[in-house]
Amino acid sequence: MWCIGEKFRFYAHNVNEVFATLFMKCAFFLPDRFYLKILFRLKMGYSLNLDNPLNFNEKLQWLKLYNRKPEYVKMVDKHAVKQYVSELIGNQYIIRTYGCWDTFADIDFDMLPDKFVLKTTNGGGNTGVVLCKDKKSFDREEAARRLNRSMKTNIYYRFREWPYKDVVPRIIAEEYMEDSTLGELRDYKFFCFDGYVDCVMVCSGRQSGRTKFYFFDKDWKLVRLNKLGKAAPENFTLPKPSNMEEMFAIAAKLSKGIPFSRIDLYSVEGKTYFGEITFFPDSGFDKNILPEADCYWGRLIDTKSDNI
Repeated sequence: MWCIGEKFRFYAHNVNEVFATLFMKCAFFLPDRFYLKILFRLKMGYSLNLDNPLNFNEKLQWLKLYNRKPEYVKMVDKHAVKQYVSELIGNQYIIRTYGCWDTFADIDFDMLPDKFVLKTTNGGGNTGVVLCKDKKSFDREEAARRLNRSMKTNIYYRFREWPYKDVVPRIIAEEYMEDSTLGELRDYKFFCFDGYVDCVMVCSGRQSGRTKFYFFDKDWKLVRLNKLGKAAPENFTLPKPSNMEEMFAIAAKLSKGIPFSRIDLYSVEGKTYFGEITFFPDSGFDKNILPEADCYWGRLIDTKSDNI
């Protein structure tokens, strides 16, 4: 139990986040530009410059407003994107889908294997994802609660990530994936700038609830772009997947023509699988990256590109 003093210090330290949460619940009616300027000030602690954005987080907000291509809606839809990506790189990189349903009540659990993953098509980040490792002990009520809540949540209204606004909320069941050599499914998230892949963020420990993020360049050298990376020992590294070169090439192909995108891939037993395409990591409110990374990535986004 926290004492009164600990609670006070916690809320005092996070007072802006408290106001930001209240703002997102009450100010959904505001125009996008005005809404983002207020939310950015609350979450980041400084004013958002939309007339001359310079850093990464600022430019992601700018892209929300001024880079609105219709095809992006399909690219954030967890079901529709599979067809889009398979046409670009081949169906062999697509994780098997067992079914797609409009409601949780429609799911045919009898046809699903003992292990599977349920996802909402409109969920962002790790929201709307439920893992089933044993169908016999699977808590359907808790899964229904989480997935239904995700289906009712439109990311657009909270963070103005406009591609999600028109995604039809559905539920898909996918094959359960895990790399036996690691004992988990690691995310490899590639930061891409119109076909140029700058680095990959390796996410480990997610299923255990102790996620760690480290950045590596194409030569598999640690790049100290976030707080955890900065604190890592001098010779820190992680196991390099044998298919890393292929994953960099796939990320470059999928990101071509897009000012910024994060291409998420998986490596399972040395085989590459597509995860998702993200346009706005942390919705452009990432305080975990270092200021120098914020500036560096900002320079890589060309807001005057012909692709906008």
